[in-house]
Amino acid sequence: MPVILIFVFGLIVGSFLNTCIHRLPRKESLLAPPSYCPRCRHRLYPLDLLPLLGYLFLQGKCRYCREPISWRYPTVELLMGLAAVALYYHREPATLFPALVVTAVALVAACTDLEHGIVPDALVLPTLGAGLLYSFFSPLVSPGSSIAGLLLGGGSLLAIAFLSGGGMGGGDIKLMAALGTWLGWRLLLIVLFLSFLVGGIGGIWLLLLKIKGGRDPIPFAPAIALALFLALVGEDFLMNYYWLMP
Repeated sequence: MPVILIFVFGLIVGSFLNTCIHRLPRKESLLAPPSYCPRCRHRLYPLDLLPLLGYLFLQGKCRYCREPISWRYPTVELLMGLAAVALYYHREPATLFPALVVTAVALVAACTDLEHGIVPDALVLPTLGAGLLYSFFSPLVSPGSSIAGLLLGGGSLLAIAFLSGGGMGGGDIKLMAALGTWLGWRLLLIVLFLSFLVGGIGGIWLLLLKIKGGRDPIPFAPAIALALFLALVGEDFLMNYYWLMP
């Protein structure tokens, strides 16, 4: 029963994340106006907004204009639901809340980067501030580790951007800094390593499949999001067997 509740909770959070993904890049309020169809602008009502089920009941089309609903809506809801269950099984109860927060933020960042090529300041800057504040109460990191995570995450990507002449976006830099405030420097090291590994492998595949050219920008936030999730669910394994830390 708890697993079902966690999954449903994740679906509901995912529904809200879709609102963030649509509105934040457009600099729209998350609170008003009420949810609407992005095509016909008709207001959506509770039955239209049922996470995942609403998409299935409506057969992937808006009830009012019958235009297709983007596949991204049910996908984000399902991903967040499954991620919530995975984190429930792999995280200690005391660290579940911050793990869910950073996972949700990274999922939004990945989607906005894929759709618009940006990671909105309205997403990462409040996350950074909240992470610093939460570190005073967090069972996961201390304030000192939170600040160190901020400097490590933001500083490392900023150095890469400087040395590569802009090969790293400002949104990615701020996102990694914000995640560092929630994770602390130790766990962020794993996220950094995995994000470069995932990003490198993904970039090579995109080039081989000719989806991207050599001069085309490749979104890095999706790699950060996947690396973050892997680090959160596999932290004990990575720390114990593959990470040389005291």
